[in-house]
Amino acid sequence: MDKFRGTGVALVTPFTPTPDRAVDYPALRRLIDFQLAGGVDYLVINGTTAESPTLTTEEKAEIMRVAREHTAGRCPLVYGLGGNDTAALVRTIEATDFTGYDALLSASPYYNKPSQRGIIAHYQRVADASPVPVILYNVPGRTSSNLTAATTLELARHPNIIGIKEASGNLEQCQAIAAGKPADFLLISGDDMMTTALISFGGAGIISVLANAFPRRFADMTRHALAGDFPAASQLLFGFVPLNPLMYEESNPVGVKAALAAQGMCADAVRLPLLEASEGLKQRIADCADF
Repeated sequence: MDKFRGTGVALVTPFTPTPDRAVDYPALRRLIDFQLAGGVDYLVINGTTAESPTLTTEEKAEIMRVAREHTAGRCPLVYGLGGNDTAALVRTIEATDFTGYDALLSASPYYNKPSQRGIIAHYQRVADASPVPVILYNVPGRTSSNLTAATTLELARHPNIIGIKEASGNLEQCQAIAAGKPADFLLISGDDMMTTALISFGGAGIISVLANAFPRRFADMTRHALAGDFPAASQLLFGFVPLNPLMYEESNPVGVKAALAAQGMCADAVRLPLLEASEGLKQRIADCADF
């Protein structure tokens, strides 16, 4: 699974700044080129940072196609699909053409707050149905439930589950996963600022929000950490300390789209219920970002 070692980017979906907030496909192609020129290792399409809950079925299919055709094999692709109705999610997976995609990233069910047994049963159904390997996604701040280390390690035994994007913020839990996981199971940071810490005890890298706007710096940081040069990695990481909270102050991906807009990569348009960054937030991002 070396293809998922390094920096993955949870790619935003660019929208036009028109009232209908249409998907901006030229900007999507431009963003893909920006990431690859910056040296990132793989892309996640239609993850939660892509505002996937607001995308139609037809838009998702077209985004999936455009990303596949435009990357043209230049990097691995991961597709995001999750939900809190297991049967409906399985039907969606079975109806999706994963040609050109290397894995499925699936967030733990939100709102229902299932038991650990329920989470295990959910992911086993997803992994059984998926024609590509599955990466778990633990983000309790969004889902209101946590995949414990024991649950993750139980799911790691499934032959079609290859890793976890861990965004619990619980370093001890991440260490427990690292200590007990199979050698080829990927522990991937889901928190940009914990990337170097997870790599230091066996993490494979990051699926990043910040790298959307700062691909070169973030990819260099991750490579330094994976090479064991933690002083160099830390210096790059420290440069993101004042910027990272601004990415989430008015919710994700509002902040990172503002940073991309400041570089002319895409409009800062988001879909309701999100709103574009306030003028004050835009100014503070500009003040502390080194574009």
